Amino acid sequence: MLPAHCPASQNSAMRIEVVTGDITEQDVDAIVNAANSALAGGGGVDGAIHRAAGARELHTACAALGGCPTGDAKATQGFALKARWIIHTVGPRWRDGSRGEKDLLASCYRRSLEVADSLPARSIAFPAIATGIYGFPPDLAAEIAVRTVSTTPSGVDLVRLIAFDPLTADRYLRLLAT
Repeated sequence: MLPAHCPASQNSAMRIEVVTGDITEQDVDAIVNAANSALAGGGGVDGAIHRAAGARELHTACAALGGCPTGDAKATQGFALKARWIIHTVGPRWRDGSRGEKDLLASCYRRSLEVADSLPARSIAFPAIATGIYGFPPDLAAEIAVRTVSTTPSGVDLVRLIAFDPLTADRYLRLLAT
């Protein structure tokens, strides 16, 4: 699917796009990895990124970071990816919504943008963080992603929200249209 260009965010220079596709194929400065706290690779987006980047090299780079707490973000180089960097962030496991899950998910997006600024990356692609095995409700996760990305001050020019399926893309597009 071609990028859907959306109205400008509160970050007047930032453009937000929605793309249905594979995050490992994005030609951006940085991609975000929905990682586990050990940064050890796993399934879903995390496993796909490790395989595409070069599992051995990425595993070694992640081990040197010493893990990552939920809601934080850390960067490695992108190795075999088109992206120069991988920003690893750890989303919260959904329990019942009363344990800070929403704030932690917002922190994932905010901290990833802060890390992107420090690299400096001008373009970044995000997956739907925590909506897979971590069980975060997809509609709520999309609301948090769009709100946080569009209101976080950043030097990033382009944010690409990568949807694995058309339903997720539609969620993002509806939110960005309002």
